[in-house]
Amino acid sequence: MAKRERLTVPMVRDNESLREATWEEALSRAATGFNQVISEHGPQAFGMFSCSKATNEMNYIAQKFIRTVVGSNNIDSCNRT
Repeated sequence: MAKRERLTVPMVRDNESLREATWEEALSRAATGFNQVISEHGPQAFGMFSCSKATNEMNYIAQKFIRTVVGSNNIDSCNRT
């Protein structure tokens, strides 16, 4: 079985290709994208799905992020299935 390769640095898209980036640049691009969607469509354009296999702490921070940072109550999980 071949060893799987994995990313060790963030990648960003420039035109049609991916290139390595710093964490600062990658996070800045992500934040810019979030802000653009929120300004154009409102916070309810976002939703989040969390998993019952994640820790309680991870699920808590996920819902806290989507509610307080993004401003959306659109969060669901497989905990109820």
